[in-house]
Amino acid sequence: MSALMELVTLVPCCFFFIALIKFLYDYLWIPLRIQHMLNSQGIKGPPYRFIHGNNKEIAKMRQEASIKPMALTHDIFPKVQPQIYSWINKYGRNYLCWNGVRAELVISEPELVREILKNSEKTFPKRKPTIYLSKLLGNGLVTVEGEKWAKQRKLANYAFHGESLKNMTPAVIASVETMLEKWKGQEGKEIEVFHEFRLLTSEVISRTAFGSSYLEGEKVFAMLNKLSMIMSRNLYNTRIPLINKLWKPADMLESEELAKEIQYCVMKMVKKREDKVVNGEADSFGNDFLGLLVNAYHDSDKNNKLSMEDLVDECKTFYFAGQDTVNALLAWTVLLLAIHGDWQDKARRELWKSGDMLESEELSKGIQDCVMKIVKKREDKVVNGEAGRFGNDFLGLLVNAYHDSDENNRLSTEDLVDECKTFYFAGQDTVNSLLAWIVFLLAIHGDWQEKARREMTMIIYETLRLYGPSNGMMRRTESDVQLGKLILPANLDLLVIHAAPHHDPQLWGDDVHLFKPERFAEGIAKATNYNAGAFCPFGLGPRNCVGMNFATTETKIVLSMILQRYTISLSPTYVHSPIPYITVQPQHGIQVILESLYNDA
Repeated sequence: MSALMELVTLVPCCFFFIALIKFLYDYLWIPLRIQHMLNSQGIKGPPYRFIHGNNKEIAKMRQEASIKPMALTHDIFPKVQPQIYSWINKYGRNYLCWNGVRAELVISEPELVREILKNSEKTFPKRKPTIYLSKLLGNGLVTVEGEKWAKQRKLANYAFHGESLKNMTPAVIASVETMLEKWKGQEGKEIEVFHEFRLLTSEVISRTAFGSSYLEGEKVFAMLNKLSMIMSRNLYNTRIPLINKLWKPADMLESEELAKEIQYCVMKMVKKREDKVVNGEADSFGNDFLGLLVNAYHDSDKNNKLSMEDLVDECKTFYFAGQDTVNALLAWTVLLLAIHGDWQDKARRELWKSGDMLESEELSKGIQDCVMKIVKKREDKVVNGEAGRFGNDFLGLLVNAYHDSDENNRLSTEDLVDECKTFYFAGQDTVNSLLAWIVFLLAIHGDWQEKARREMTMIIYETLRLYGPSNGMMRRTESDVQLGKLILPANLDLLVIHAAPHHDPQLWGDDVHLFKPERFAEGIAKATNYNAGAFCPFGLGPRNCVGMNFATTETKIVLSMILQRYTISLSPTYVHSPIPYITVQPQHGIQVILESLYNDA
């Protein structure tokens, strides 16, 4: 009996001893071994602290930076990433730090940045997402790897490039028109544009990618925003797997509930598409991004088929990324233009100069086609009995004159088009579709308006340099690998930093913190001295941002349409305080004052 009692006592002790050895191996031996290995190659960093790593230091530094007042300067690196700014200055461009027990090599040297991102799929794959990031984006395009990534990337490429991108433009323009209509009567008053652009970009991604309105997607946006806030405040919380399995914190429970609710909302949208096809109201699931996903969900080919979980995760990814990134980019660009009125004038002047080219045969034909499409829409409504007449607005009067049986009153096609152009340039807004198409043609199509496009592109690039959308890109080493002259061990996390090279005076000169779009007058390659790793706000290589063209095109359209109507100045109530969430955001919003260019119209 005593032997049995000894055995009962001994077995738990053995398990405890083995668990203790494993715990010390994972939480002490491995970190110290990695630290020694990289230190011997010249990679330094803050020392590893048992269990917590450097998380407590980082949280403290970020908290202090967030409450510290900041002057109106574009030197935001110490504010948004204080620990990285401090440790780069102390340990060098590349250094080792610790996210809990996980070793993290922070990379800001442009040559190494380029090497990592160009070889990201095989040599430096994506890091496994944190538990909170997985609730936010799931296994969507941003986090997934391998064959599943290739399948999802193919769908996204089709949805956000080429002809598909062009087809989205009218919806973008219509959304901007709605916003500008709401701004009427606000001239001389303060407008908080970060909030305004949040609504706008939410509406745009809802309409273009999901065939719905902001109101339909409002609940999803609100829940994704909550998830992003939960993720942000837990970035540097130390997690011990066994403890977290036994006891889930409140944030974890809330994020799980939010993820379930988002899945339910997306599945309702999918069922709505399916029902339309079943009921004969539509002959396909649609050509927008959601339609492509639903088609893939129903695909009989297993190589192309998406699971419902994959479909939901892709929707979460594009709902969030399509809104959050462009929202921040637009807000910071407007801030910079409000401060630097000379660049407003330059961009606007190039748009206006473009009027001199309206006589080019191709552009004139494009405008005429747009006008006649609008006219036909009015005509069809009358023919189909949906309307009794062509309308009483300016366009309606023109169409009536176009159909007038009295030759003395009749307008030719040329006259009708010219009247629309004149009314547009006078600053009126009754022919919104025409205005939008002209702005699109002039501001977006580089083959027609290279200089206007270049001015706007320079402004956007400089905004991305100073207030880049991403705080960094996460990668890992799958096996022992060479990076530059370094030998890196397997299972090492890598953090590629954008803010450091974007704000490095060695790369950009002593005026690195000034807003100077002319840096990009001859393109990115010349601006960076052909160093691709010096400026990559949307990433590089095979895993660069698939929505990059969509984001910049949307931004150009929005800015062009605003600058055609308003001058922008910064409100005296604005408090400069950029803070890092998923993207760099203005803590207190961005307050500007708009003045109409056409007060006498």
